[in-house]
Parts: sequence; structure tokens; C-alpha cells
Amino acid sequence: MTQLATPRWPGIARTPRTPLKARAAKAILKPTINRVPVRLTFANGSTWGAGDATAPEMRLVRPKAFFARLGADTKIGFGEAYMAGDWTTGEGTDLAELLTPFAARMATIVPVPLQKFRVFVDKKLPHHQRNSVKGSRKNIEAHYDLSNELFAQFLDPSMSYSSAWFEGNESLEDAQLRKIDAILDDAHVGPGTRMLEIGSGWGALAVRAVQRGAKVTTITISTEQAALAQERFAEAGVDVDLQLVDYREVTGEYDAIVSVEMIEAVGEEYWPTYFATIDKLLAPGGHVAIQAITMDHHRYLATRNSYGWIQKYIFPGGLLPSLTAVDQVLAAHTTLAVTNQRPLGSHYARTLRQWRDNFNANWPTINAQGFDETFRRMWEFYLAYCEAGFATGYINVHQIAMSRPEMGR
Repeated sequence: MTQLATPRWPGIARTPRTPLKARAAKAILKPTINRVPVRLTFANGSTWGAGDATAPEMRLVRPKAFFARLGADTKIGFGEAYMAGDWTTGEGTDLAELLTPFAARMATIVPVPLQKFRVFVDKKLPHHQRNSVKGSRKNIEAHYDLSNELFAQFLDPSMSYSSAWFEGNESLEDAQLRKIDAILDDAHVGPGTRMLEIGSGWGALAVRAVQRGAKVTTITISTEQAALAQERFAEAGVDVDLQLVDYREVTGEYDAIVSVEMIEAVGEEYWPTYFATIDKLLAPGGHVAIQAITMDHHRYLATRNSYGWIQKYIFPGGLLPSLTAVDQVLAAHTTLAVTNQRPLGSHYARTLRQWRDNFNANWPTINAQGFDETFRRMWEFYLAYCEAGFATGYINVHQIAMSRPEMGR
């Protein structure tokens, strides 16, 4: 486990000294937030925003520091300011509730005349976060190797770290198993199926596939996940071939290939390699099913070269594809085509809300593991930020089935 009792937070430790940029950020934010149905309150009692007294409240604790961070790095400073405690929610306001009006206006919240200056704000992904074989391992380690004990405090008993699929008021675990079964159904996994899973997680999907009678190979580059997955395979009494290898290193032939929310960590540069590898490994007549967090194509095109808070602090090297981008890569680099897709965005918002509730309820235990208050605010912001994105449709998640088109049709 990684101990974070005395962490170093380079982006948080010092408030940027950029008075001109801070003043510019303040000047831009006021008319912007005055179009959003929220309340931004200052210690002196003054307020900004289009919301009434019942609207979600964003309370500035250290206004000078907040505007300094926002001015120094517009895309990252907002989240860093929350991590630092420069702002918080008002009494009775839920963080995701506050972020939702911003997410709903994400594409238009910056006035059109100022959008042409985006090129001066966006930063490209740092070279060290490129998803080469070596880079991917470092990126995955930064998140998934934090601590199995940490993830156990907010995930359901299946340890599924991806969107569930709910029906009614069932438990999160039951909704996760429905999601897994849908993926396995789309990939036609049954008795005797040779199945490859790209991205093992903590093993829930592999266990379910073996219980259907499949012969399962699952791969991961997270040593922490691999260790716990092996334990869970033994507890479940299933025989799974778990390999600690990159997807580019896999050999063999498989009747079914599945991958749940792994493409987000592949990187646009390597999407052709990722799908070409799947195509190469898939047996004739085989089926593919992936679950992918997505965004609309025009948003993908606008943000594909951006480096934001999520990439800096949560998922290094991450990038969300669009369904159109997936179709284009498949057509250009594989013999595969999408045969069906199932959106689950609202289900992800509900999943994230339950994760955040669990995280907050179990914070004393997480804190005792060595994770500090800055980490708590970072993960609270991450989970709420994503929940707001899915709740408003700014981002989505899809289960996508693929196969090779039948010749002659």
C-alpha cells in the first residue's frame, strides 16, 4: 500500500503569485457565473450567480487564493482550489449538486468571444504520460496501485470499478453483476468459450465468465489488482489464467474479447494499436464487447489535446473517445464493426453517488490507512465532478458490441 501520511502536493502547497492573471480570472468569472443558477458567496456577505436563496451555494473561503489558482491555470486551478480548501460548498449543498449546473453548461459557459483564446489555455498531455508500454504501467500504477484497501472502502463486494446497470431499487452489487452479464452476453460467452479480458480489475468479470463455463485469460498491468484478483479467484474456486502483461504483448486466439472501461487509459495515439490487437487475437466468428466512457464527437475534437485536472491528479494519460472516433478507428485499422451499443450514462451518475457516499462514510478508515485531508478533498471532487458530468449528459458510457461483418451481406 502507498502511504500518504506526509504527501507532497506540488500544485497545492503554494498559492500562485500571478496578480494580473488573478484579476483577469475574477473579471471573467463574474459575468460567467452570473448566468449559472448557483450562488457564489464571499465572507463579507456579497454574492454572485443567477441562483436564488435556495440554489446550490459555492462558498469562497480564500478568495485571493481561489482567483490566483484560477488565473494561473484555468482548467486545473478550479479543482486545485477545492483540494486546497480555497472554496467549499455552502451548508446544505451537495458538491455534485453544485457542479451539475456548470457541467450542463460546459460547452457554452465561456463566452463565445473568449473561446478563440482556448489555444492559449489548453496544454497538451505531458510526454511522460504517453501510453507507451512503459508509460502505461506508470500511469496505471499512479491510480490503481494506490491501495486495494482504499478501493474496498467504497466499491461494492464485487469490487467493480465501472458503471453499474440498475433496475429498480436493487443493490449496487446486483447492478454491477447485471452490467457484467450484459458484457458477457454481448461477447457470446458460454461453455467452452476462449475468452480474453483486457484489464482484469479485481476479477469479478473473470469469475462470472468461468462460472458460465468459459476458459478465461485476463490481463492487467496493475500489480496490486493482480495480487487481490488471484486471491479472489482462489476464494471463488475458479481457474483463471491471469497474466501481468500489456495488451500489446498478448498472443493466442480467442472466441471472445472483453474490456471494461480500459480504452480511456489507452490514449488516442494508441487506439489503432489497441483495436488492431483485438482484431488480430479474435478467432473467426468471434465477438468483442467493451464498455467505454464516451463524449460527443464535437466535444472530443475540442478537448482531445487538452490536459486537465483529471489527467493531472486522477487518471494520468486518460482520454475519452467518441462513438464516432471508435467507428473511424475500426474502419481504418481493423476488420471489425460495431453491431450494437447501449448507453448507461444515468446509471453511472447513480453508481458514482453511491461510491461517494461510501467514501465519505468510510473516510475515518481510509484516513487511518494514511490518506490525508488533501487526498479526501481530491477524491470527493473527482467523484462529484464525474457524477455531474454523467447526470447532465456531458459525458456518457456505452457498452459496445463488435464483430466482423459477414461476407456477402
